[in-house]
Amino acid sequence: MSDPRTPSMPDADALIFLSGGGEAGAMMRAHDWSRSSLGHPSSWPQALRTVVALMLNSKFPMFVAWGEQLGFLYNDAYIEILGDKHPASLGAPFKQVWGEIWDDIGPIVERALQGEGTWWEKLPLLMNRHGYDEQTWFTFSYSAVRDDSGAVGGVYCACVEATEQVLGERYRKEENERLVTLFEQAPGIIAVLRGPEHMFEIVNKSYQQLIGHRDIVGKTARAALPEVEGQGFFELLDQVYATGEPFVGHAVPLKVERDPGAPLELRYIDFVYQPIRDPLGNVVGIFVEGSDVTPRKQIEDELRAANRQKDQFLAMLAHELRNPLAPITTAAHLLKMGTLDAKAVRNASEIIARQAEHMTSLVNDLLDVSRVTRGLVALEKEELDVNEVVAGALEQVRPLIESRRHALTMELSGEPVHVLGDRTRLVQVLSNILNNAAKYTPAGGQIALRVTAHGDRVTVTVTDNGIGIEPDVLPYIFDLFTQAERTPDRSQGGLGIGLALVKSLIMLHGGTVDARAARGGGSEFEICVPRLDVPVPAPLAGAAEEAPQQAPLRVLVVDDNQDAAELLGTVLEVQGHAVSVEYDGRGALLRARRELPQVILLDIGLPDTDGYALARQLRAIPELRTAVLVALTGYGQPEDRRQAQEAGFDHHLVKPADLNLVAEILAEVQASR
Repeated sequence: MSDPRTPSMPDADALIFLSGGGEAGAMMRAHDWSRSSLGHPSSWPQALRTVVALMLNSKFPMFVAWGEQLGFLYNDAYIEILGDKHPASLGAPFKQVWGEIWDDIGPIVERALQGEGTWWEKLPLLMNRHGYDEQTWFTFSYSAVRDDSGAVGGVYCACVEATEQVLGERYRKEENERLVTLFEQAPGIIAVLRGPEHMFEIVNKSYQQLIGHRDIVGKTARAALPEVEGQGFFELLDQVYATGEPFVGHAVPLKVERDPGAPLELRYIDFVYQPIRDPLGNVVGIFVEGSDVTPRKQIEDELRAANRQKDQFLAMLAHELRNPLAPITTAAHLLKMGTLDAKAVRNASEIIARQAEHMTSLVNDLLDVSRVTRGLVALEKEELDVNEVVAGALEQVRPLIESRRHALTMELSGEPVHVLGDRTRLVQVLSNILNNAAKYTPAGGQIALRVTAHGDRVTVTVTDNGIGIEPDVLPYIFDLFTQAERTPDRSQGGLGIGLALVKSLIMLHGGTVDARAARGGGSEFEICVPRLDVPVPAPLAGAAEEAPQQAPLRVLVVDDNQDAAELLGTVLEVQGHAVSVEYDGRGALLRARRELPQVILLDIGLPDTDGYALARQLRAIPELRTAVLVALTGYGQPEDRRQAQEAGFDHHLVKPADLNLVAEILAEVQASR
């Protein structure tokens, strides 16, 4: 007996509702419905037929679940949603088709079966349609389908998958959050202004930091930053908004109130005003981007100032070196003529000596400041009485003070005040300051020197009533190459490095130096250094007896500069010594073997060898092992002195050699023989 739900010869007119429908319609027409709870389509009620016909001819994803087991029917558009569940889902129970999400949709199905239509937007569903679980989102509606008797016979669904939309929205949201984070953390200033009134819509932390962390979002530029009025920024915003042309500014000065009630602070900013346009091309806002370049601007200004100082210094150096060269050259020509009497010769010689000493002083200043700024100066510290250091400095400067007829007032501490310092360097510091006081105080002026001790500090103050220091120069008075304005003839001279050297040397002593305007005009310099509690031991009683007259020495002078060698030889001969002169290493070695000099003054840079190698050769001669070797060189660094000592030199003198030091060395040799 045949199944009543599957007639052997179905009426073609009865299946007209399955016509068309693409792949899904063809499947329904060819499907074996004998195993389905739905039965053959010819037996389906009219309500189901109507819904299926509508569904098969729709391009929108749809399905209908009918009967007690909710047999599943769907159209072509729904096949993609089913994935691998197609085609086995056709006619299968709804719960079997979507068992993995039944906990989510089962209650919704029940509501539809109760006659309640529902709408769901972007409902998340964890589906398994390709052999693995995947998160999906769907927008759909469930509605009841009634049979011919009016009872609910099934559920109809129209749906659309929103997975790509949800993921796209999520990506855009995350991207926006990243952009906001980058916006907030950007080192440059960023802001967005809207409308012709330039209302702040967005500002980042850097912008807030620039203007002082005030609440400006939602305010117009003029209301948010009233102190900027008149500086040109608002006018630029108006111009960019009106013309649509961007504006780029470089190191533009901005005066802004960064703290409530505080004075305006000057900042420099690089920035761009970029117009924002709507889809029609109309300007609707301005994007502001830039950076606070105040530190860079300050460095650039300092570099430019330093470059100007360098140029001024080079011009000054050329001038200062030419000044003594002129009288030296003139006096040398006069001596060369040989027509001068004894007085004129003595006068010309004194001029040359005096001007050469001045040039030596300039070069020594340059070498000193170079060594100090590079950290190459090693102080030879000892316990000193500051009062004695002051006396030593005054001894050097007193001739200048007396020649300018200054009145010097000195107030010492009244008791020994001890410091740990380098005597030579501290005398150099004080004599430099006293020299300035004497030079820049008009003739007949007043100079006061005072030594005081307070607790663990010793202070030396030098005050004058001279021309003083301009207020704009005062903050930089201890900077290298800084010098106040001079008269066109620069009669006072100097390279502008003395006070820089003073500051560096005092800092090496752990002290400080300050300059200020003195009351009633002039200048006041104050040096402060740490005080020692332990006094300097008293000197031994008794004075050294005057050394008896010593016999002359055999001296060999070796220098490839013939003028320098001959002049030094002449000076030593005048002092009574037997002097020989050579100009290269080979001649010096031969002469030394022949004459066995007791003292050899040896230039380091020779044309055929260097003085270090020659010194080692001389020391290899048995008869010369006790000879005193004195290095003459233009290099006076500690490394140069070490090399000279290793090569066998007993003394190291920097050119031009101090003749007093040469005389002292020779006197020591005489006393030891």
